[in-house]
Amino acid sequence: MTELFQRADASADGAFYTFARKVVHIEAGAIAALRAVYARELPPGEPVLDLMSSWRSHLPEDGLGPVSGLGMNEAEMADNPQLGAYAVHDLNADSVLPYPDDAFGAAVCAVSVQYLTSPLEVFADLRRVVRPGGPAIVSFSNRCFPTKAVRAWTLGTDADHLALVRAYLEGSGFGDVRDEAPPTGDDPLFVVWGRA
Repeated sequence: MTELFQRADASADGAFYTFARKVVHIEAGAIAALRAVYARELPPGEPVLDLMSSWRSHLPEDGLGPVSGLGMNEAEMADNPQLGAYAVHDLNADSVLPYPDDAFGAAVCAVSVQYLTSPLEVFADLRRVVRPGGPAIVSFSNRCFPTKAVRAWTLGTDADHLALVRAYLEGSGFGDVRDEAPPTGDDPLFVVWGRA
């Protein structure tokens, strides 16, 4: 692990995520803006992977196929009304996703990418499980648990974060990578997406 992908709190993530934190990490305007991006970019009826899932996914209410969550806290995911299935899995301990090739038509990762210590490995395996042409949509704001975010994140600006997430997607083989900062009225929101 390079120094930039180390964290102030290097303890095992399992201990940190033992307790359910049923809070939203972005405010209502940012949630609405993210939901609008999802409604525009997610293919109708396709199965969706909510990577680094918690108790809310901020997905549109209609038009999606089944949603599977992969996260660190079972109680949070059990309380997520949009998840049809979920699995507890520590991506910093094992970057291989527990799904077969081409299992999903799309993937989302909301306000959590800053915690990945091996992001290229995780995104390379994400590309494996997303069907060709399917989008992977990564969103973030200016909030985080700073002791668990990697140094590359805590030392960077919003522009640096955009460049970093673009590099994750491009470096792991996603194509047609784009980004935007939709207006929210409250928290800033940044979205980067590419296609498998």
